[in-house]
Amino acid sequence: MDLESYFSGFVDGEGSFCVSFNKSKRHKFGWDIRPSFSVSQNRENSLTLEKMREYWNCGFIRPDSSDNTLKYEVRSVKMLVEIIIPHFEKFPMMSKKQEEFCRFAEICRMMLDRKHLTKEGFNAITNIASKLNLHGKKKFSRLGIKI
Repeated sequence: MDLESYFSGFVDGEGSFCVSFNKSKRHKFGWDIRPSFSVSQNRENSLTLEKMREYWNCGFIRPDSSDNTLKYEVRSVKMLVEIIIPHFEKFPMMSKKQEEFCRFAEICRMMLDRKHLTKEGFNAITNIASKLNLHGKKKFSRLGIKI
């Protein structure tokens, strides 16, 4: 099996495509939007994370104190759009996670194009992000983010 397909399969089981929203006085609409791609693994199995970091040549590996694992993470929108997203378009995952990835990719591309700085773009991003998990709309309405 080639490394690229192996990584896609590994991420299909152990990875996450996430978009978080944090209150911010600095940002135009009061929210900082942060997309991130991450893969978690126990410390004794960290070699795969190191190989991913090496292969993609971006991101970082950090300890995750919430579950005592290590996490390979890429947060740079530019790196996500230029490196991570093309990989999963060329070597797609086999599960429903591929659908989540497509939404994530759309958000990242919108952000790279600075659409999150317009009201229409911001609302479009929050609408797409609300579909990244099962409780998205409920979570967003609790946060007070307009969809």
